Amino acid sequence: MKEEIGMKYPIGIQQFEKIRKGGFVYVDKTAQVYQLASQGCYYFLSRPRRFGKSLLISTMEAYFQGKKELFGGLALEHLETEWKSYPVLHLDLNARNYENEDSLRAELNKHLLSWEEQYGLETHSSLAPEERFFHVIRRASEQAGEQVVVLVDEYDKPLLSTIDHKELHDAYRDTLKGFFGVLKSQDPYIRFAFLTGVSRFSHVSIFSDLNNLKDISMDTKYAEICGISEKELHAYFEKPICALASAQHITYEETCAKLREQYDGYHFRENAAGMYNPYSLLNTFDTLEFNDYWFRTGTPTFLVKLLKRNDYPLKELKGLYVDESALQSVDEEYMDPIPVLFQSGYLTISGHDPELGYRLDFPNQEVERGFFNFLVPYYTSLLKSSVQSFLNRLTAAVRQGKPDELLKTLQVMLAGKPYQLAGGDKEVHFQNTLYLIFMMLGYNVQVEQATSQGRMDVTLQTKDYVYILELKLDRSAGEALQQIKDNQYARPFQADPRKVFLVGVNFSSAARTVEKWIVEEGIMTE
Repeated sequence: MKEEIGMKYPIGIQQFEKIRKGGFVYVDKTAQVYQLASQGCYYFLSRPRRFGKSLLISTMEAYFQGKKELFGGLALEHLETEWKSYPVLHLDLNARNYENEDSLRAELNKHLLSWEEQYGLETHSSLAPEERFFHVIRRASEQAGEQVVVLVDEYDKPLLSTIDHKELHDAYRDTLKGFFGVLKSQDPYIRFAFLTGVSRFSHVSIFSDLNNLKDISMDTKYAEICGISEKELHAYFEKPICALASAQHITYEETCAKLREQYDGYHFRENAAGMYNPYSLLNTFDTLEFNDYWFRTGTPTFLVKLLKRNDYPLKELKGLYVDESALQSVDEEYMDPIPVLFQSGYLTISGHDPELGYRLDFPNQEVERGFFNFLVPYYTSLLKSSVQSFLNRLTAAVRQGKPDELLKTLQVMLAGKPYQLAGGDKEVHFQNTLYLIFMMLGYNVQVEQATSQGRMDVTLQTKDYVYILELKLDRSAGEALQQIKDNQYARPFQADPRKVFLVGVNFSSAARTVEKWIVEEGIMTE
């Protein structure tokens, strides 16, 4: 069936020239490339991984090298009239594991050696990277008789890799600060500079010397510069959508709705078009199967470190309101994980209130499901390979109306996991753990649902059962159950035909798991 469509998907291919010469599908972003090049000089763009940043950089490289033949049939073919060739310095920091202080210098040295050889410069390895970069820019410009174009991909990979290693992180920050600071001092020799990354660090750190850098990450004009919009989806992929519908035995309309639920929903500004994750879309069309492709390509371990270090309440991630300044840069101490979650694509703008600010939420089902699934082993005693097996046991217990089996399984899942690994707040740790597990079950789960008498810790509903759970830490299951009764948490279900379970649970910080629970059936009224 894929052969009948006649389309080649550039999965894992980030080189513009290879895509164009190989006949792979290319979603045309070249009009915005021309707009950037003609209206400014220094830019920064933050976008999630696997969102097309590297391909955008490669497209810019081909454009500034004057490779007109690659742009046939694209917007830039008609927009550009001169097609001048500039020397391009392309730095990609994503191709190395940053393990020690020499790693970043080795990566910079690799590129500097190549440029020095290309432009006939004598290599002085004793000089600092920024000094060598200074000479490379000037020599390249003088030799070509044109200004230089500097393209930097994933500038923040060394920093994100060392979030939990302060000394090494600070050393990398200082090195990058000096290196990128050269761009401002060499301004007369630079035609265009474009830097990309997942996160945008505050001006007091990396970019303090490069204060003429324009951040377009939340600029409405460039909201669609990476990713695939709804309009682009139907302009370029109608045949694959139909093929997917046929393979899944669902209608065209149902297929479009499922694609939106799974992969759409990234908003980089209020009222901006929702963007699809291109990597997930291409893989879906290639395999003709819905799956969580984005999460298979990498694991957000640095996010886990941030969340656990600060004991961040996971239930607050959905529907959180923040102001714009909180989204634009990451503080050096990483006290707030929200900007990193937003810039990394795990949270997105879902609305805006003039008084409350931007409302954040997970962009789609793939991200929400994958994110919580990835966190579970870090908050329980389970190995990654056994998570799904335990979740299946929990699901069966919930579906069959067996609260005791549900709690026994939870007890095993949590036993032996030191709460210290999640920070110092025991209560938040257990709340986060339970929240994660219940979110993964796929049922209608409400956490801290407000009532006229208080807040129910957890309410879980299936077509046959309602579970009302009250959780205590180092107290008693009886006290938890009594709170359900005293506050009449079951009253909203009084006329409900489903069986209602009232479950009081006590966690023991000494045992590091569920200690005791008490279950009663029925509606408790006055």
